[in-house]
Amino acid sequence: MAILSGALTVRRFLVVGDVPEGFRDTYRDRLNEYAFVEPPIEKGKEPTEGWCQVHNLLDTEFDDFDRWLHMPYAMFSLRTDKKALPAKLLTATVRKKCDEWCQERGVERCPASVKSEIKEQLETEWLARTLPRVATTDCVWNIDGGYLLLHSLSEGVADRFRKRFFQTFGLKLIPASPLDWIEAEVADELVGSAPSMPEVSE
Repeated sequence: MAILSGALTVRRFLVVGDVPEGFRDTYRDRLNEYAFVEPPIEKGKEPTEGWCQVHNLLDTEFDDFDRWLHMPYAMFSLRTDKKALPAKLLTATVRKKCDEWCQERGVERCPASVKSEIKEQLETEWLARTLPRVATTDCVWNIDGGYLLLHSLSEGVADRFRKRFFQTFGLKLIPASPLDWIEAEVADELVGSAPSMPEVSE
């Protein structure tokens, strides 16, 4: 719930697309449909993502409008879980298992297929015992104003958020320029008064 307290570092996006009539119920249903769902314990390394409340990342229901919609503002978070294994430890363990396999059979080299099978088995076992790294990205969406503030400056996070947002609402997020914040006439004047670059002769 970083977006509700403390200093903020946000990025502004323009929301492009038409907001349907009766959007309250429509957006509630869409948030519920694409809300975060706890993955099975045997989930692999692929990230799991979905919407949650800004108040608590374990709260993934949006039936109560008072918890996320304060017209004209909507607030919610994108939760992303991803499991990661210690690469060096995994490599060393695979090597040790391969050495043991060779010793048991009296051979000098472990076939690539056996090594791959050992690695896959270890990954499956370890991932089942590993807790995911959990990240949340808060946003505030001014539905009437047609803009959204994202509490992240990361390009990767922004791309992931924009894809999920479009998948959920059918609306595009376009990075806003500072010129979008001022009147069009003033913006034209500023652009027109900008110094021109000198021509470079070859």
